[in-house]
Amino acid sequence: MAVNPTGQSLPRRPPTWFVHAAWRVHRGLYKISRGRFLWTPRNKRGWGALCLTTTGRTTGHDRTVIVGYLEDGANLVLIAMNGWDEGDPSWCLNLKADPRARVRLANHEERAVRARLTDGAERDRLWQLWVDVDASLDAYAAARSTVTPVILLEPIGN
Repeated sequence: MAVNPTGQSLPRRPPTWFVHAAWRVHRGLYKISRGRFLWTPRNKRGWGALCLTTTGRTTGHDRTVIVGYLEDGANLVLIAMNGWDEGDPSWCLNLKADPRARVRLANHEERAVRARLTDGAERDRLWQLWVDVDASLDAYAAARSTVTPVILLEPIGN
């Protein structure tokens, strides 16, 4: 079993290539099924999957990914884990460059959102929401050399 820098044993995880391939397959199934491969946090997993469309920071084109989320009131909480690789995922970098985005939820609801990187006590509280769903997140995050970003998506008027 792998060990993180603090000496804790890490839960076994699939190889990075598999994690990234699984999300690409999920995105393909989402397109083919016209949105049936999304779900809400009110399921046995405890977290939901949504379709996030950002503006590419270098191309200016729409970039769409499927990401996991939790609800915090009207806001949606994402963790930018990048398959537990080093660095932030492209969608997170896109949101840092332009925080405006669109989400599509399992009920086919679409909403415009503004992303905000959280920090301090707010980040700690939102991170704990995720840990309450998956206790292994602390160990995975500790294996990274940087703090895993917690992104809050706040609804904005159309």
